[in-house]
Amino acid sequence: MTGSHYAIVPAAGVGARVGSQLPKQFITIGHRTVLDYTLQALLSCSEIKHIVVILSPSHVLYENQIKFRHQRISILHEGGDTRAHTVLNGLRYLSNRIRKEDWILVHDAARPCLELTHIEGLFKELNADPVGGILALPISDTVKESDQEGRVIATRDRQYLWAAQTPQMFRYGLLNQALSMAQDTMTDEASAVERLGLCPKLVLGSKSNIKITYPEDLALAEYILRRQERYE
Repeated sequence: MTGSHYAIVPAAGVGARVGSQLPKQFITIGHRTVLDYTLQALLSCSEIKHIVVILSPSHVLYENQIKFRHQRISILHEGGDTRAHTVLNGLRYLSNRIRKEDWILVHDAARPCLELTHIEGLFKELNADPVGGILALPISDTVKESDQEGRVIATRDRQYLWAAQTPQMFRYGLLNQALSMAQDTMTDEASAVERLGLCPKLVLGSKSNIKITYPEDLALAEYILRRQERYE
């Protein structure tokens, strides 16, 4: 039971650490916004039937900066107080056109360097999986745990540590259940699924699939997009 594929892009955040007056998804790289490049990447996969972008109600003034318009894209101004609430609003929007066994890919708006091969890798590894999973990278740096004063209190064994990426891919019914029960502190969909006692699968991602968080990430994203021949 493979199921169809849909995508949700939570784009209601501000991203204060990037140091811009604009929300980071609306910052331009070349002549396109970060969000435009993200949507372009998702649209490159013909198997994704529809993409739901969820903005904050306060982002109405920025919407005209989004150049990428397509019949497979819907834009909602229904961002919630948390990521879980925002994604749940996207799931509700899709509820009349989707089956519980269909797949949902949740992808960060600020990951513009996603490539088709990354999405295809998820499909290959997860389409027959009973739980679903996420793109992720094994951690190569030594990991330190600190106390509240910034002092090292432990060095963690990195052998089984991974850094989560997106897309994160789960069936509609399972994801809806998990997020409906999620706590506000959860920062990704996999952690909500884990709370149900399930173990999402880790699918090897790519170092190029960066999330724009700090000012220097914009230059790195531009470099990667140029290398991918997607920079405009």
